[in-house]
Amino acid sequence: MTGGAVRLALAILIGATPVFAQTDARQAAPSVADAFITLGTMGGPVPMPARSQPANALVQAGHVYLVDAGDGTVQQLARAGIMLPRVKAIFLSHLHADHTGGLSAILSLRNQTNARDRLTVYGPSGSRELVAGIVASMQPAARVGYGIPGQPWKPPAETVNVIEIGPDETLSVDGMKISAAQNSHYDFAAGSIEDRNYKSLSFRFDMPSRSIVYTGDTGPSAAVEKLAIGADLLVSEMIDMGGTMANVARNSPDMPPVAKQQLEQHLSTHHLTPDEVGQLDNKAGVKALVITHFAAGTPDPVRTQGYVTQIKTHYRGPVTLANDLDRF
Repeated sequence: MTGGAVRLALAILIGATPVFAQTDARQAAPSVADAFITLGTMGGPVPMPARSQPANALVQAGHVYLVDAGDGTVQQLARAGIMLPRVKAIFLSHLHADHTGGLSAILSLRNQTNARDRLTVYGPSGSRELVAGIVASMQPAARVGYGIPGQPWKPPAETVNVIEIGPDETLSVDGMKISAAQNSHYDFAAGSIEDRNYKSLSFRFDMPSRSIVYTGDTGPSAAVEKLAIGADLLVSEMIDMGGTMANVARNSPDMPPVAKQQLEQHLSTHHLTPDEVGQLDNKAGVKALVITHFAAGTPDPVRTQGYVTQIKTHYRGPVTLANDLDRF
């Protein structure tokens, strides 16, 4: 069997992998034409067994677009019944590893299984450098291929495009209007070198059927409020400050006071508390809210229900605390 035949057979085999039925009503079969799937709902760099790292799949008219791609994204796609070749593009909100750790596997496995179309990665400044590093790491395997003389895989650089986008930019992708806004996950001084080189973005996806806003990682932000005005669905991050600091104390009991103070500053200004999420939803007038990116995991049900209570002191619409693989 030639190298090309081997790769074709593997691609067919992967595409034919059976999908097992899910029991949750929100985890319907992947025939849904329009869905936002929370593939991974755990925020921050510390892994936990019950939740995967931040990643989402936007399904629109049969096409699949990833919105962030944390570690484990490929596995979560398989669990959601989505074959990797269906992914047409990836939108990166920012370049922290918990949101980009799965990108290497996505690009490498597409190369290994001879994906025909280039994948486009949209992201903030620095995305080209990130992808270039991943492409460089793919070169040895691509040259070896399946170990058949004269049968390397396609040059990795030919399998991916990168388009860097900035705040207040709009794109048109397959009939969707995508708008970006700079949020407050970073607080570099406006106009500084750091501000010019490093951005954290929130996205709005306006589709024929509805509008979805994804905050990514952010603190309170007037720009995000404006982006979310009237949206049908807001997918928002949220932090449990008490729970997060308790985890820190357990994991790093000897953390120096200065380091602890810096961490508290970051967590309190660059993320949203339940109260701040409720205020954002109320000001933007969104129709429904989904919470993801649980920076402290999800503690006992009583504490978790307290999140909803806090949010609803400001926002009266439906609130859902997302699990991995939920569909909205």
